[in-house]
Amino acid sequence: MAFLHDIKELVRPYYLVNCILSISFLVLKTVSPMCMYLFPVGESQCELDMKQSEIMFFLLFVIVMRARKTGSVTMLAYLSTGFMYCKVASLILWFNADPRYGLVFLVLFVLQAILFPEPSYTGPEKVVYFNATSLEEELNRNKKVVWIVTFYTVWSPSCVNFASTFSKLSAEYTLDNLKFGKVDVGRFPELAKKYYINDTSFSRQLPTIIVFKNGEEYDRRPAIDSKGQLQKFIFNEDNVKVQLDFNNIYNDCKKNPIKEKKEKRVKSE
Repeated sequence: MAFLHDIKELVRPYYLVNCILSISFLVLKTVSPMCMYLFPVGESQCELDMKQSEIMFFLLFVIVMRARKTGSVTMLAYLSTGFMYCKVASLILWFNADPRYGLVFLVLFVLQAILFPEPSYTGPEKVVYFNATSLEEELNRNKKVVWIVTFYTVWSPSCVNFASTFSKLSAEYTLDNLKFGKVDVGRFPELAKKYYINDTSFSRQLPTIIVFKNGEEYDRRPAIDSKGQLQKFIFNEDNVKVQLDFNNIYNDCKKNPIKEKKEKRVKSE
């Protein structure tokens, strides 16, 4: 079902336009008669030269490594990760071939970002967004509430990929005593420091999910072992449910709902 959903998503303008831009140089440089018309006779016609081939191989290596690092496990996630690198590489190649072509491609690059942004999750969610102080206040307000909080940044590809999954989980599991929250550690780095989360661009802790019980940290992913080493974790829906024991937490919370205090009304005659 997930694969069929991904196939349907590919017809959206974002994916179609990005695919065209990503392969534009490779196709127009190697396919006749376009290559003969666009590139002078003095250049290597209808084939990549050594420098261009090196850029292409380096691009492939970067895409694979970044996809592994960001935990991209679906076709759409791989494409979203690869599009940006492909377009940047194509921009370099077009400028190298002819600055005029590079300027045209740059204009198309910018227009695509404005007119066809990446589709975002539009389904239901029950997520509370915290700031630097509200998280601590909420944890202490009622310690019978279990909080599942994602610490993220807006610029991290892995955080962007995981956002829709977390929203779906919040809609599926939220109860009066089981709630979901998010903290942007890019805006509130003091919280990243407090919960020992590396928020730099080289971090392997973005996103981080922490489960709070009784107002204190109960579990987290990615976890840190006894030697202080970060354990690798892939942020997909099944992994999060199993590794953080969502179903048991949900069942425990459902069996032990918060009892509201009923005020006794004294009737005065």
